[in-house]
Amino acid sequence: MKIEQISIVVPCFNEELALPFFYAALEETRKNLKQADIEYIFIDDGSKDQTLNTLKKFAAQDTKRVHYLSFSRNFGKEAALIAGLQYATGDYIAVMDADLQDPPELLPEMLELLRTKEYDCIGTRRITRNGEPPIRSFFANCFYRLMNRISDTEFVDGARDYRLMTRRMVEAVLSLDEVNRFSKGIFSWVGFETYYLPYENKERVAGKTSWSFWGLFNYSLEAIINFSEFPLTFASFIGLFSFLAAIFFLLFIVVRALIFGDPTAGWPSLVTIMLAVGGLQLFCLGIVGKYLGKTYLETKRRPLYILKETDQTEKEKKQ
Repeated sequence: MKIEQISIVVPCFNEELALPFFYAALEETRKNLKQADIEYIFIDDGSKDQTLNTLKKFAAQDTKRVHYLSFSRNFGKEAALIAGLQYATGDYIAVMDADLQDPPELLPEMLELLRTKEYDCIGTRRITRNGEPPIRSFFANCFYRLMNRISDTEFVDGARDYRLMTRRMVEAVLSLDEVNRFSKGIFSWVGFETYYLPYENKERVAGKTSWSFWGLFNYSLEAIINFSEFPLTFASFIGLFSFLAAIFFLLFIVVRALIFGDPTAGWPSLVTIMLAVGGLQLFCLGIVGKYLGKTYLETKRRPLYILKETDQTEKEKKQ
């Protein structure tokens, strides 16, 4: 029977402390894979610690299985994911984080489901958020509820980037060459049969997360703008409501003047209305500007990332 290849795509940003634990856990999991072997695709996303040197050590120990890509600077997780998918050569491709919050021990079950069932993707979803700050959990739940109301693309609550995909699904993902990317939405948008394995939340094995609250907030805005036109519709309704409110108050002022005469001019109320309307206009203009900015970035067609070095370039230098 043919030995199938699984490419493990691992974005890394300042994961020097977690990588040894991750690599050891994956190597242990590899022993439990039936008729399959692992290819590692590590992506160093402009780390400031010793992440790259750690990856070089792994590659020196196992030149056959371990490969790495190093960016010229930090381009973000989305760029790292797409780079890993582009360089992966396996029959199946998995996306995982290096902090062991994505349990490697699920891989054998995920592989078996892809082989025996009519699925193209086995994803994972957390059924608990133990160890996560309550405010982050609250806003995460709100985000998923909001996205499923305003977007045609399904967003599974608790879904992780951690998933195992067939080659044909990965090719579909790679066919989308947009610059502004939100992988969870893209994985869902391309379709294909997906099953989500539930699991209990796990905390980082080492190091600190690079995601701050505001970083996650901005990331959620990317999802809303990339997969929904609702903010533009919302801005239009605000403009219409403001116009109708202005007509109503104009009629009210005219009727009041005809019946009671012209009272003392209300400068405070006038200024308040002007500020309210001006604020609404700026708010709606900001929404339109956000979409326009995304369009501007797309038209530039800049590369998603720039490589500084890979394990292949290092091998060529030594030859």
